[in-house]
Amino acid sequence: MGSVLGIVVIVVGILASVALHELGHMIPAKTFGVLVPDYAVGFGPALWKKKIGETTYALRAILLGGYVKIIGMYAPARAGTRLVGRSGKPTLAQEARQGSAEEIPAGQESRAFYLLSAPKKIAVMLGGPLMNLLICVVLSAVTMMGIGAPTPSRTIADVPTTVSTPGGELASPAHEAGVLPGDTVAAWNGTPVSSFSQLQQLIGATPEGEAGVLSVEREGTRLDLTLTPVTGASGGRIVGITAGYEYVSASVGEVASANWQMLTGTLAVVGRLPVAVWEVGRSVFTDAPRDASGVVSVVGVGRLAGEVTGDSQALGLRDTRQVVAVLLSLLASLNMALFVFNLIPLPPLDGGHIVGALFEGARRQVARLRGASDPGPADTARLVPLTWAVGSLLVAMSVILIVADIVKPISLG
Repeated sequence: MGSVLGIVVIVVGILASVALHELGHMIPAKTFGVLVPDYAVGFGPALWKKKIGETTYALRAILLGGYVKIIGMYAPARAGTRLVGRSGKPTLAQEARQGSAEEIPAGQESRAFYLLSAPKKIAVMLGGPLMNLLICVVLSAVTMMGIGAPTPSRTIADVPTTVSTPGGELASPAHEAGVLPGDTVAAWNGTPVSSFSQLQQLIGATPEGEAGVLSVEREGTRLDLTLTPVTGASGGRIVGITAGYEYVSASVGEVASANWQMLTGTLAVVGRLPVAVWEVGRSVFTDAPRDASGVVSVVGVGRLAGEVTGDSQALGLRDTRQVVAVLLSLLASLNMALFVFNLIPLPPLDGGHIVGALFEGARRQVARLRGASDPGPADTARLVPLTWAVGSLLVAMSVILIVADIVKPISLG
């Protein structure tokens, strides 16, 4: 049941991210007067739908994404454009133009997307990815500032009776000195202690065989306890205490830094995506190990989430609060990936449409500077063959990743 909970949380989070992504496209489109007849989460038969104004909102049965239908994506062909292929049938580009024109209701021709200015087209297409970036930043802030990171505290959680040393078990120096769980460390040999890591450093610097004074606060009283550190099994100096932990909130600057690191890391992954997917595919059919930090599909993200909720103790997650933080971090990372991925400058991705709008804007600006007539909207339908090719490649890559996440999944353990 625990694993199912994590999967459900991630599925709902992904659907919410997709819904907000499409909302990021729809809001500016409607603001600029473009006709938007459909907005849906999922594909296939409608489980629920309601028409509000001129837009029908729907929840559909196949919850593998979502879409917003924006009318008039492609401009009509310019004079002299080849409309028919060698077979005598319309070219892919012309079929796209015809389909786009047929979607426009009579009397609504002025509300087609292709009539927008280049900056407005960019705003519409950039709205979706920016929504994913916003989701990432918000989730990161909630995780790092609201929940915080578990950090060893100065309050002692446990004082074992013995400690492990290279020579075997010895009596715990802290236990023999009278240190108790719940004591709060104040100082070591008179040096004020502000964190458990500082205490470890001070104890580690104590010469072998030399006693030290551990000052603790207990029920409002300060006690000075003398004890002699010993060399632990790992080679460091220890006294036999286990720290409690507390959640420490990050600053705004730390959240910004974490998001920047996430962005640059995601850019690096996306930059070598074809190679990364090839390596994943090779690992499925060979004995080659799969990169634990490599790319995964949404299936892989779901499996990781299930592992977080189903086996949290084995992963070292202390409590429900930390489990929630990890799940939110997964969703934040996923939205950063969606932001970067959708900006790849190839159709059918948002980045491809943005490049088309940039080209159109640049061409119009050059014509204006030269005193030439307005060249009109860019004929982005010419890119439809590329759209099909890129779309097919993306489907193939998705299938490879999904298969890998089923037969050779990545584990957090």
